[in-house]
Amino acid sequence: MDDRRKLPRKFLMFYTRVFDAATNKLVGHLADVTPGGLMLIGERAVATGQDFHLRLELPGDVAERPFIEFEARSLWCKPDVNPLYFTTGFEFVRITPEAVAVIARIVEAYGFRDN
Repeated sequence: MDDRRKLPRKFLMFYTRVFDAATNKLVGHLADVTPGGLMLIGERAVATGQDFHLRLELPGDVAERPFIEFEARSLWCKPDVNPLYFTTGFEFVRITPEAVAVIARIVEAYGFRDN
């Protein structure tokens, strides 16, 4: 499978929780993020090709609000290296400029440094 990513992934040292805002169910933990989307690691497989209204919990040092919400489309889902989990790739469908700025702060504060 070729890698179609146009922007480099930014793996994080902090796995914040991401919920389905409509059901309040945990979808997974944020594993990496780009300006165009994110990857989650979760206990359940996520149906692909669907739009989700997601809520990302925020650490207090990157935002005054406890969470941001946005729309994202699931592009792929596969078993993780750990067979108890799944990784799912999402692209942002609708996200506010404020949420984009918060994600940039998360990457700055918790992303692995490129040397």
